[in-house]
Amino acid sequence: MKKPTIIKLDNVWKIYQMGEVKVNALRGLNLEILEDEFVAIMGRSGSGKSTAVNMIGCLDVPSKGHIFLDKRDISKLSESDLAQIRGRRIGFIFQQFNLLSTLTALENVALPMLFQNTERKKRLETAKKLLEMVELGDRMYHKATELSGGQQQRVAIARSLSNDPEVVLADEPTGNLDSKTGEMVMRFLERLNKGGKTIIMVTHDKNVAKHADRIEYLMDGKIMKKQ
Repeated sequence: MKKPTIIKLDNVWKIYQMGEVKVNALRGLNLEILEDEFVAIMGRSGSGKSTAVNMIGCLDVPSKGHIFLDKRDISKLSESDLAQIRGRRIGFIFQQFNLLSTLTALENVALPMLFQNTERKKRLETAKKLLEMVELGDRMYHKATELSGGQQQRVAIARSLSNDPEVVLADEPTGNLDSKTGEMVMRFLERLNKGGKTIIMVTHDKNVAKHADRIEYLMDGKIMKKQ
C-alpha cells in the first residue's frame, strides 16, 4: 500500500526579473514526497536546487504552479501563514549551521520553541533531551564558537527537531564537514528517518545521496531522471 503524500510540487515555476531579463530558476518542477521517505535531490550549480529548497521549505512561493502540504495548497499563502507552517511542520538543517554565536548550544536548540510560545521549562527540557540524543549532553552550555564543525552540525540537527516537525529539510548538511564527520551526520539523519521523520536532502555528493531511499536529479529547473 502506497504511503500518503506529504509534499507535492505540481508544475512549479519560479521566474526572477533581473532588470529586463527574466530568469527561469524552476521550469515546471514536479515532485512528490511520501511520508517517512528519505529523498535526496541532486543537481549541478545553477540547476535550481536552492530555489527548490525554498519552495519545499515554504520559504518562497512559486510564480506559477501549486505546492501541496498534506493536500493543502500553500502556494498562495501570506508570509505570516508560511512562517507558521515552517515553524511547526518543517525543520531545517543548513550547510552553514546558522547557529547564533552568542548563544549556548542549549539556547540555540530551544530558540525555535520560543517562537511557538512554548513555556520556558518545556523548552529547556526538550532542548536537553535533543542534545543528549545527538550525543552532545556534555557540551550543551558551550557557545557555538566553542564547538567543532561536526558538533555545530549536530546542534543544528537537534534544533531542527525542537518543534517535532514531520519533515526535516537538509540543505548540503555535510558540505562543510570532513568525510568522517559527514558520515556521522548521515547516520543521525538515517536514525531520524527510521524514527518516522520525512527527510528531504539536497546534496551534490553522490556518496551522501546513497544514504537516501530515492534520488531525484534536477537539471535546468526540473526533474530529469529518477533512480
